[in-house]
Amino acid sequence: MRRRRTLRALLTATVTAVATAGLTALGGGAAHAATPLPAHVFAPYFESWTGESPAALSAQSGARHLTMAFVQTAAKGSCTAYWNGSTDTPISTASFGSDIKTIQAKGGDVIPSFGGYTADTTGTEIADSCTDVDQIAATYEKVITTYDVTRLDMDIEADSLDDSAAVDRRNKAIKLVQDWAAANGRTVEISYTLPTTTHGLTDSGLAVLQSAVRNGARVDVANIMKFDYYDNATHDMAKDTQTAAQGLYDQLAPLYPNKTPAQLWSMIGIIEMPGVDDFGPAETFTLANATAVYNWAVAKGINTLSFWALQRDNGSCPGAPSGDTCSSIPQNTWDFSHIFEQFTGGGTAPADDFSVTASPATGSVAAGGRATATVRTAVTAGTAQSLDLTVSGAPAGVTASLSPTSVTAGGTSTLTLSTTTAAASGTYHLTVTGTGPSGSHSTSYALTVTGGTGNQCTAAPWAGGTVYTGGQQVSYQGHNWKAKWWTTGEEPGTTGDWGAWQDLGTC
Repeated sequence: MRRRRTLRALLTATVTAVATAGLTALGGGAAHAATPLPAHVFAPYFESWTGESPAALSAQSGARHLTMAFVQTAAKGSCTAYWNGSTDTPISTASFGSDIKTIQAKGGDVIPSFGGYTADTTGTEIADSCTDVDQIAATYEKVITTYDVTRLDMDIEADSLDDSAAVDRRNKAIKLVQDWAAANGRTVEISYTLPTTTHGLTDSGLAVLQSAVRNGARVDVANIMKFDYYDNATHDMAKDTQTAAQGLYDQLAPLYPNKTPAQLWSMIGIIEMPGVDDFGPAETFTLANATAVYNWAVAKGINTLSFWALQRDNGSCPGAPSGDTCSSIPQNTWDFSHIFEQFTGGGTAPADDFSVTASPATGSVAAGGRATATVRTAVTAGTAQSLDLTVSGAPAGVTASLSPTSVTAGGTSTLTLSTTTAAASGTYHLTVTGTGPSGSHSTSYALTVTGGTGNQCTAAPWAGGTVYTGGQQVSYQGHNWKAKWWTTGEEPGTTGDWGAWQDLGTC
């Protein structure tokens, strides 16, 4: 990926002697039971340097397949690879082995990724660092046999694109590994991850694939990184995905003239960045974009859907600059994962669904003043539907309104909270609900009122599904109420003097 990374360690590693002539298989070359990846797979990147458990995040997000970033050497000139170039995490079952086995046991898998922006700019990408093709191939084999995986990814960008000797070494090593795998009954796929323009690969990216063809190295998937254009233009990120992929298709066609159109599309992978990318808000990939890309990817039959990265799939920092830990847009945790997760196995058209968020989610106002917030809706699956918006929970002295009260999913509404001096000081939790044909979703807004002259209700709020017995008190619409007898579902104040509730007055 193009984001700069800080290595855990940048230490000189001792070059480990490996088999050269004949390419002895590390960990054994016998046929094994590893399951090939599905023909269509969702595999977001997992940032392996964070100390988090890939198995835990896989389970939480619903992403059964992960692309594990990154494998590289600890120092330029070395032929020994580590996770993130850290000697603390060698290629062994002690590093992520248990997590990977857990993921595989649940029907998923991981794709170890070599390179990445840091490795590609510091000479620690394995083929940049090591000049021995056999040792490079042996490193690839070691990762395959240690973790029993069926695909390796090569993330090649920045300086690595311009190192033609390393490009050639890498593809020669891939060919050796593919020959070794065929001789030993192993399934091994290779994906290349490359930066893109909005209309296909740059010349340097295309040269990587051309080198693979010359060296007889099979490329199963060409992933394009659909973000970080840095062209000072305003982007429709979903539309750009389609034009970039079409450009890649047009570049692949002459390289693989014997492939059918369906086979060419099945070589293509797409990597998005949820929310705001490194360039800034002009390059923002929204939930609506994600749904559009999902539907397009299913229709085209592409191979891989991914995004950078799983740890960013949450809305904990709306409006903040792009970072490693959140998307910088309002969203629920795992919204992007849930849109893409059905793609594995081929994907089906998802049922219509949506989300509702408030920005900001809190506000403070002096009694007699007014506060506003933007209510945002987004398509999280399927197509946009018409939504009715309502707000509840406003106390006495506070009037809540929405404009408009009906939107199409993806639209916004303004929440306005007008207070009087008689409003009681305190913090109130209001609920904004969107209701459409597929159901309802809500979001909370916390309003703090200061300097009010009213008295805040202290009794528990009335709830329609709760059973009350005679003598119990509740608060509702700025009044205290006492139950005269057993009741449930009867709204205070709607059944008059003969109803179950006695009005004790304002509070």
